[in-house]
Amino acid sequence: MGTRGPVGRPTLTRRTKILIAVAVVLLLLLLIGPRVVALWTDLLWYSDLGYSTVMSTMILTRLVVFLIAGLVVGAIVFAAIYAAYRYRPQHLLLTDPNDPLAKYRESVGRRPRLTALVPAILVGLMAGLVAQASWATVQTFLHGESFGVNDPQFNMDIGFYAFTLPFVRLILDLLFLALGVAFVANLLTQYVFGGLRLGGNGRRGSFSGPARIQLAVIAGLFVLAKAVAYWFDRYDLLTGDRRGDIFTGATYTDINYVLPSKLILMVIAIVCALAFFSAIFLRDLRIPALSAVLLLLSALVIGVAWPAAMEQFSVKPSAADKEREFIQRNITATRDAYRIRPDQDITYENWDRTPAEPAKVNSDVATLSNIRILDPNVLDRAFRQRQALRNVYGFPAQLSVDRYEIEGNQRDFLVAARELDPTRLGENQTNWINKHTVFTHGNGFVAAQANKVINEGGSEAERGGVPEFIVADVNTVKAAQEAGRRAPFGVTQPRIYFGELIASSTPDYAIVGSTEGDREYDGGEGTQYTYTADSGVSLSNWGIKLLYAIKYGERNFLLSNALNENSRILYNRDPRDRVKKAAPWLTVDSKTYPAVMADGSIKWIVDGYTTLPKYPYAQRTSLQDATADSRQANSGTTGRAQVNEEVSYVRNSVKATVDAYTGEVTLYQADDTDPVLKTWMKVFPGTVQPKSALDAQPDLRSHLRYPEDLFKIQRSLLTRYHVGDASTFFRADNFWSVPADPASDQDGEQRQPPYYFTASAPNRQNLAQFQLTGSLNFLNRPNLAGYMTANSDPEGYGRLTLKTLPTDTSTVGPTQAGETMRAEPRVQEQTKLLENTRVTYGNLLALPVGGNGLLYVQPIYTEAATGDAAMPKLARVLTYYNAVAGENGATVGISTTLAGALNQVGINPAAVTPAVNADPDDPDAEKDSEQDEATPGTPGQQQSSPERDAAVKRLGTALAGVREAQTSGDLGQLGDALKELDEAIAEYERTGN
Repeated sequence: MGTRGPVGRPTLTRRTKILIAVAVVLLLLLLIGPRVVALWTDLLWYSDLGYSTVMSTMILTRLVVFLIAGLVVGAIVFAAIYAAYRYRPQHLLLTDPNDPLAKYRESVGRRPRLTALVPAILVGLMAGLVAQASWATVQTFLHGESFGVNDPQFNMDIGFYAFTLPFVRLILDLLFLALGVAFVANLLTQYVFGGLRLGGNGRRGSFSGPARIQLAVIAGLFVLAKAVAYWFDRYDLLTGDRRGDIFTGATYTDINYVLPSKLILMVIAIVCALAFFSAIFLRDLRIPALSAVLLLLSALVIGVAWPAAMEQFSVKPSAADKEREFIQRNITATRDAYRIRPDQDITYENWDRTPAEPAKVNSDVATLSNIRILDPNVLDRAFRQRQALRNVYGFPAQLSVDRYEIEGNQRDFLVAARELDPTRLGENQTNWINKHTVFTHGNGFVAAQANKVINEGGSEAERGGVPEFIVADVNTVKAAQEAGRRAPFGVTQPRIYFGELIASSTPDYAIVGSTEGDREYDGGEGTQYTYTADSGVSLSNWGIKLLYAIKYGERNFLLSNALNENSRILYNRDPRDRVKKAAPWLTVDSKTYPAVMADGSIKWIVDGYTTLPKYPYAQRTSLQDATADSRQANSGTTGRAQVNEEVSYVRNSVKATVDAYTGEVTLYQADDTDPVLKTWMKVFPGTVQPKSALDAQPDLRSHLRYPEDLFKIQRSLLTRYHVGDASTFFRADNFWSVPADPASDQDGEQRQPPYYFTASAPNRQNLAQFQLTGSLNFLNRPNLAGYMTANSDPEGYGRLTLKTLPTDTSTVGPTQAGETMRAEPRVQEQTKLLENTRVTYGNLLALPVGGNGLLYVQPIYTEAATGDAAMPKLARVLTYYNAVAGENGATVGISTTLAGALNQVGINPAAVTPAVNADPDDPDAEKDSEQDEATPGTPGQQQSSPERDAAVKRLGTALAGVREAQTSGDLGQLGDALKELDEAIAEYERTGN
């Protein structure tokens, strides 16, 4: 029987090779294709938006960082592997073929460079991918601005910690990765080629000379890099959290024990590195081995055990005294990083305990005439019921509060854009043509004066006040133009193609300029409308259509006849997302709001923040935790929670607008002192308009609001950082808390959100100011501790005021006020009448009046418990008034009108703008009306006299003069009117004595 010859290596047929090649290409397309399509369509989107430099800068930076990091790390690994092969022991070339490593040596020996290159490329790719994610770190290092403020320990500019230190850490991390992998790779290669021989069977392990030198050099470089890291570790102490439960930053232990230990360890590391390098000349490896043990033990004993022991036995027993200096540093840095510095950023005022004079309270027109009785968190259902008009329209679950001029007076309004709501499309409206080419936009700007309602009669379930809507939509604007008059609010373009609600479609895109045309749902049956803006990516060629067909997995891009050469695609339609993409370095506020500009366009206003994760000694704060309140907890809201990240520096440095029709994004510099913003403006030149451009737009500035998220962050910090003394801070016996929301129907202690409204400026009675306000309680006590306001008017924008009460007072806080009002017998009697309806308590507003008085106002809404047409209506208004903060004697009022409720607590309703039409079915209406005509003062005041009647008449005339002066905007006239009002008040008070 013959023997078989050796079997040759199998060969592949030409057909098999082609199939394999096709399979590889398809696999690559599946893996890489979607990323290429996403990148390409992003480039088209950025180009359409006018921010192509943002995309190109990010891509170029990522690419350069990827290449540099990958090449450097890969080169180090390649050199380590190839050097081990190049200087392998020559006697192993004749090794026994039965050696288990022989086949590996033979395989590597055929292609040594390729063998070294493959792992080097893999490690380089991983390093490059990790490094390119830090593109922002590289750019801020290259363009970093100085802060002009030095840290209290090392006297280094804050810019070093913000921009330089993160870059140094990135370089060190890559170096540790490269040297660590290089050491392991060199060690394995030495083992394979005999440079390292293991012991066993009575034989001692050994290194060849080249192996000893190579491993010693790599290890020495690693330890030397560690010495450099120890040097920079010192700076990280200033942002540490050893005592995170009390404060952020270096502690007594850090400065007195950890800091010296870092210097000692650095010296030891340098000595150990020299010991490793000595192996180049000395054959004895015990020296580097002992140095490695020394370094490890030193790190454990000097770096960990010694500071921990001193912290436990020396520092903690007298922490209040030893930590005082470092707590003071934390207080100073935190106030600077979050802009809550006394006098510079925030004005502290003591709440005077002198009883508020009735005349001053009654003459506080700026506050009393602007009391908001419409809750933006409740009335969304009323907007939907009365103003949706079509099933395709909707409104956000949280309306916005802004101010507009009406009849010569600036008033607060609840405002919203009437957006297209994709979730409300009917079954026959959700096919591709209808959803993406017909139902493409919303229609109109809807507003309701915040202190005004219209009463509707009927049963108790149907009775109540509803908003008086002012609408600017396609029909009203067209009618105004035909009549030659100004449309409501001056709107000229009411169509809404971009908004948070409209962007909730999955997927989010609209195609305009199609053959069907965008249908005007309220312009008459069959009316067509063609989008006239040049926004959107053109779908004029087949290649672009193919890209979007792949992106959205939709073949209709290629097959539908609805698309033509004029078709354009709009996507990324959420205003927040558009701003975030245009400025990827920004953190955006969780709330956007629409505003009408002077040219009649509707623009979304978005607040942008620059942040830093580490600012020396500044308290680290969770954005998500600090901004959470009852509104985020309520289901169905469209407002988003903030990102879940910690920061120690925040600036509202950018105001952005997004045109609701074109989607155009404009970024404005709002803070020209912020070094972080200046740095990013150098990274992306021309993308942010200078502050002068913002100042040149009074229409935009008149609608800017102090951002809610920033206010909530500052309010959260002020619960502790209103304390300026380190010893008091350590004792924590004067801390505050954010009160629970008395209007929330959620379980748990959901924090009360801040509220926007117009009222008298702090310490400037009758100077109307649009402000954001929030209350603060004493910690673990329901009593009011402070009242915080932020000015949102163009003049003095951003100025914070904090009215504080002494700790020995018992001023009722919001939660306590809400409970007290509900427990009042008259209130319980009234609310029993509403038992057959769904009762909702609106936002409880805290209002300082007359200087020292404190007024709480809370609306009560009812709606039919069942029925599709159910909507909230204003049923009652609760008031709680105390003329002396912290004293007893408060009174509670309840009425169907604000005026009536104010009268019941002794405040003259004459200053209140008529807010409710008379309710003929309400037996209390006439009583309230009669009370509304009463003279200023409290119930039970002195009998009338000719002198007093004259004083009352003069006071009324003076109030009218103040209103007229406020309307005119003439500061000189306003000053004269206020002077006359002061004299009238004085005369009125004299007649009462």
